[in-house]
Amino acid sequence: MRRSGPAVLLALVGAAILRVSLFSELYLRYVQAGLRPYLVVSGAALVLLAVAVAGVSRGAAVHEAEGHEGGDGDGHEGGDGGGDGDGHEGAGDHAGHSHSDTHGHGPAGPRVAWFLTLPALALLFFPPPALGSYSAEREAAQRAAQGVGTFPALPSGNPVDLALEEFGSRAVYDSGRSLKGRTVRLTGFVTRDGDGTWYVTRLLVACCAADATTAKAEVRGVEAPPVDTWVTVTGTWHPEGELGSTEAWPPVVDVTSLRRVRQPDNPYEKR
Repeated sequence: MRRSGPAVLLALVGAAILRVSLFSELYLRYVQAGLRPYLVVSGAALVLLAVAVAGVSRGAAVHEAEGHEGGDGDGHEGGDGGGDGDGHEGAGDHAGHSHSDTHGHGPAGPRVAWFLTLPALALLFFPPPALGSYSAEREAAQRAAQGVGTFPALPSGNPVDLALEEFGSRAVYDSGRSLKGRTVRLTGFVTRDGDGTWYVTRLLVACCAADATTAKAEVRGVEAPPVDTWVTVTGTWHPEGELGSTEAWPPVVDVTSLRRVRQPDNPYEKR
């Protein structure tokens, strides 16, 4: 890789970070909204560092070129005489250059090192999607007894928009049965079990996508759209099992209407 290689890599990674955090909302696929300023500062710092590295490398290249020119002027004639004298020195130099060219080495390393730019280019032009059904299915339902108790009253009016995490908590642990007789509206993406049962699902994050957990509700009464389709469902809570028991999880909703929606800019709920 030539001297410009490190600068190119730094610039590509910095540009990729700025693309997802400063010029779009794509960063919400990976981290919470509060981390945006840190991403912007990090991306800008990498771009500035790339400029600095490029400047230093250019100065070093110019200095090296001037050194070679001075060396040729002082010793060119003597070098020719030494080469003509026994015929071995010139051949040795030629062999050395041939060996270097055969292995594809540039002035500062092997050309194959340029392949390091591929991940950075992929991040810049093809940012990874948000987590989906595969991540949700990997997590088994972990609902140990968190303590049954009363929850604050829901807002008046129907339907009431609820996060899936809140709907699940009220359905499983609310001794006041605040969901009873209420129409709720839930938004998430479609996941399915092997037996055909399907769920409206949302991933919860505390910091970033790496710590995601699952909130979901079993849907009854309507046909399932394809997996990973984002939907908004409206319906009523269908009680199952005793409060705080494994039979109560996941909660069930009897759906009366389903509408396909586009994935929100922030596909996660905050845990």
